[in-house]
Amino acid sequence: MTISKELLDELLKGCERPEDLLGDAGLMKELKIKLVERMLGAELTAHLCYEDGKDAPPEQTNRRNGSFAKRLKGQDGELPIAVPRDRHGSFEPELVKKGQTRIDGMDDKIIGLYAGGLTVRDIRAHLEDVYGLQVSPDLISRVTDAVLDEVREWQSRALDRMYPIVIFDALRVKVRDADSGMVKNKAVYVALGVSRDGVREVLGLWIADNEGAKFWLSVMTELKNRGLQDILIAVVDGLKGFPDAITAAFPDTAVQTYIVHLVRHSLNFCAWKDRKEVAADLRRIYSAPTADQAGLELDAFEEKWAGKYASIAPAWRRAWQEVIPFFAFDPAIRKIIYTTNAIESLNRVIRKSIKTRGSFPTEDAATKLIYLAIRNFEKGGRNVREWFAARNHFAIMYEDRFHA
Repeated sequence: MTISKELLDELLKGCERPEDLLGDAGLMKELKIKLVERMLGAELTAHLCYEDGKDAPPEQTNRRNGSFAKRLKGQDGELPIAVPRDRHGSFEPELVKKGQTRIDGMDDKIIGLYAGGLTVRDIRAHLEDVYGLQVSPDLISRVTDAVLDEVREWQSRALDRMYPIVIFDALRVKVRDADSGMVKNKAVYVALGVSRDGVREVLGLWIADNEGAKFWLSVMTELKNRGLQDILIAVVDGLKGFPDAITAAFPDTAVQTYIVHLVRHSLNFCAWKDRKEVAADLRRIYSAPTADQAGLELDAFEEKWAGKYASIAPAWRRAWQEVIPFFAFDPAIRKIIYTTNAIESLNRVIRKSIKTRGSFPTEDAATKLIYLAIRNFEKGGRNVREWFAARNHFAIMYEDRFHA
């Protein structure tokens, strides 16, 4: 629709300052109010089948019955509008529904602010400073609680039958216990799958009170119930009882520890001046062409550094059963497993969202924020780099399982 120049000139008469157009009592706000009221009037006309100012059909008992005041919260602050009504109370407007108090995507703005890590108090202050809106904590909580329905749907969605790689990782959040009122450290576990087409997909998240084989078996059972039947490689971070739970649910899965995390853990024992040399010697272990050669390199590392850093080599030996699967794979697959860039970039997004929170009042509050961070993560690039070469090797190594 084109608005004529003459109409614009008529509307702008008397507008001499910016606030005359954009201010709280300016033309733009008044125009929005009048347009909303006009459209509501048109909806009532369609409902009653007669024009405003004219008589209703003689046989019709339902008629216009004045209006009631309503205040809508939007980007322009509060909009006081008059909503027309009918005698029978059967009019259900579509533009501004019964019970609706927000327009202009304010719910999306509240959720976006919440996803950015702002607390309820921060969101209230932001909306008041920027939009001149005073909103209650209950309203913000109701808006963000709507995310929980989306979380439940997301957490129960169907999964692919097979994922070549699934990476399991954990991070810590502080949650206030409902019974004791004390703040406790709880583990949030995330499963990131890589599909056969090289697309990263977060399969789920779980907040655990007590981790262990029983908990992990329940996670594996949940994944199977959602359609996951096979994992070629599961990458874990030395989580207690996890390898056994994975192999119990997926007996053919190769369980691989995070090499990069094992390296970082080892370097924590080193003096700063030795780190570069120790890292180079550790690289000789995980870059070895075979598991046997890697074992020899570990022996050589221990012989060289046992006197100074006696705890490093034993840490590698304790994790060795979850290290050696790494050496059966082509360098294209090794690179994906070693770097774990996918899970680390996801964790960065999550930590950025939760870093401003001292603690969460409930597990639901933590779940909402972490889910929104995951949703933002998946809006970005989801394809694994250089996947084509890795896919070809998976197709050869696991021919029957990869194409099943």
